[in-house]
Amino acid sequence: MRRFARFQNARLALGPPGVLRFTGARLTAVTQLMPDDPELPIRIPITDVFDLHSVPSRDLKPIVEEYLLEANRLGFKALRIIHGRGIGTRREIVHAILAKTPFVTDFRDAPPEAGGWGATLVTLR
Repeated sequence: MRRFARFQNARLALGPPGVLRFTGARLTAVTQLMPDDPELPIRIPITDVFDLHSVPSRDLKPIVEEYLLEANRLGFKALRIIHGRGIGTRREIVHAILAKTPFVTDFRDAPPEAGGWGATLVTLR
Protein backbone atom coordinates (compact mmCIF):
# COMPACT_ATOMS: atom_id res chain seq x y z
CA MET A 1 0.00 0.00 0.00
CA ARG A 2 1.26 3.48 -0.84
CA ARG A 3 1.91 5.96 1.90
CA PHE A 4 1.43 9.71 1.58
CA ALA A 5 2.15 12.36 4.18
CA ARG A 6 2.99 16.00 4.67
CA PHE A 7 5.89 16.99 6.89
CA GLN A 8 7.27 20.04 8.65
CA ASN A 9 10.98 20.52 9.34
CA ALA A 10 11.90 17.39 7.40
CA ARG A 11 15.52 16.39 6.97
CA LEU A 12 16.69 13.65 4.68
CA ALA A 13 19.16 10.96 5.60
CA LEU A 14 20.48 8.13 3.48
CA GLY A 15 19.26 4.75 4.64
CA PRO A 16 20.00 1.36 3.13
CA PRO A 17 20.98 1.47 -0.56
CA GLY A 18 18.15 2.92 -2.61
CA VAL A 19 16.26 4.44 0.33
CA LEU A 20 15.99 8.02 1.57
CA ARG A 21 14.77 8.56 5.11
CA PHE A 22 12.99 11.55 6.60
CA THR A 23 14.30 12.41 10.07
CA GLY A 24 13.26 15.10 12.52
CA ALA A 25 10.00 15.51 10.66
CA ARG A 26 6.71 16.32 12.31
CA LEU A 27 3.77 14.73 10.55
CA THR A 28 1.14 17.38 9.75
CA ALA A 29 -1.35 15.50 7.57
CA VAL A 30 -2.00 11.92 6.53
CA THR A 31 -3.98 10.62 3.59
CA GLN A 32 -3.36 6.87 4.07
CA LEU A 33 -1.72 4.39 6.40
CA MET A 34 1.23 5.87 8.30
CA PRO A 35 3.21 4.83 11.37
CA ASP A 36 1.61 5.80 14.69
CA ASP A 37 4.81 7.48 15.85
CA PRO A 38 5.51 10.68 13.84
CA GLU A 39 9.19 10.50 14.89
CA LEU A 40 9.72 7.28 12.95
CA PRO A 41 11.60 7.88 9.70
CA ILE A 42 9.60 7.44 6.52
CA ARG A 43 11.47 5.44 3.90
CA ILE A 44 11.20 6.46 0.27
CA PRO A 45 12.32 3.78 -2.18
CA ILE A 46 14.48 5.20 -4.97
CA THR A 47 13.12 4.28 -8.40
CA ASP A 48 13.36 5.91 -11.81
CA VAL A 49 10.07 7.78 -11.16
CA PHE A 50 9.70 10.32 -8.35
CA ASP A 51 6.25 11.82 -7.69
CA LEU A 52 6.51 15.13 -5.84
CA HIS A 53 2.78 15.59 -5.22
CA SER A 54 3.08 14.68 -1.53
CA VAL A 55 6.21 16.81 -0.94
CA PRO A 56 5.57 20.25 0.59
CA SER A 57 6.91 23.13 -1.49
CA ARG A 58 9.19 24.32 1.32
CA ASP A 59 10.96 20.91 1.30
CA LEU A 60 11.05 20.49 -2.47
CA LYS A 61 14.61 21.66 -3.18
CA PRO A 62 16.52 19.51 -0.64
CA ILE A 63 14.39 16.45 -1.38
CA VAL A 64 14.91 16.68 -5.14
CA GLU A 65 18.65 17.28 -4.66
CA GLU A 66 19.00 14.21 -2.41
CA TYR A 67 16.88 12.12 -4.77
CA LEU A 68 19.15 13.03 -7.69
CA LEU A 69 22.29 12.21 -5.71
CA GLU A 70 20.94 8.84 -4.64
CA ALA A 71 19.58 7.97 -8.12
CA ASN A 72 22.97 8.82 -9.60
CA ARG A 73 24.76 6.76 -6.93
CA LEU A 74 22.52 3.78 -7.76
CA GLY A 75 23.41 4.07 -11.45
CA PHE A 76 20.12 5.26 -12.92
CA LYS A 77 20.56 6.88 -16.34
CA ALA A 78 16.98 8.04 -17.03
CA LEU A 79 14.48 9.48 -14.54
CA ARG A 80 10.99 10.94 -14.58
CA ILE A 81 10.17 13.56 -11.97
CA ILE A 82 6.44 14.23 -11.64
CA HIS A 83 5.90 17.76 -10.34
CA GLY A 84 2.35 18.35 -11.55
CA ARG A 85 0.97 20.93 -13.93
CA GLY A 86 -0.43 23.66 -11.68
CA ILE A 87 0.93 27.13 -12.48
CA GLY A 88 4.46 25.88 -13.14
CA THR A 89 6.20 26.91 -9.90
CA ARG A 90 7.31 23.39 -8.97
CA ARG A 91 8.39 22.74 -12.57
CA GLU A 92 10.58 25.87 -12.47
CA ILE A 93 12.14 24.80 -9.14
CA VAL A 94 12.87 21.30 -10.45
CA HIS A 95 14.33 22.65 -13.70
CA ALA A 96 16.56 25.12 -11.80
CA ILE A 97 17.92 22.27 -9.65
CA LEU A 98 18.52 20.10 -12.73
CA ALA A 99 20.32 22.93 -14.54
CA LYS A 100 22.79 23.25 -11.62
CA THR A 101 23.38 19.50 -11.11
CA PRO A 102 26.68 18.53 -12.76
CA PHE A 103 25.77 14.91 -13.52
CA VAL A 104 22.51 15.82 -15.29
CA THR A 105 23.22 15.81 -19.03
CA ASP A 106 19.72 16.63 -20.29
CA PHE A 107 16.18 17.33 -19.10
CA ARG A 108 12.94 18.11 -20.91
CA ASP A 109 9.18 18.01 -20.50
CA ALA A 110 7.77 14.51 -20.75
CA PRO A 111 5.71 13.52 -23.80
CA PRO A 112 1.92 13.71 -23.33
CA GLU A 113 1.59 9.99 -22.57
CA ALA A 114 4.15 10.31 -19.73
CA GLY A 115 2.71 13.41 -18.06
CA GLY A 116 3.35 16.21 -20.54
CA TRP A 117 4.48 19.45 -18.90
CA GLY A 118 3.47 17.97 -15.51
CA ALA A 119 6.57 15.76 -15.55
CA THR A 120 10.22 16.15 -16.49
CA LEU A 121 12.42 13.50 -18.10
CA VAL A 122 16.01 13.58 -16.88
CA THR A 123 19.13 11.98 -18.34
CA LEU A 124 22.05 11.36 -16.00
CA ARG A 125 25.70 10.90 -16.94
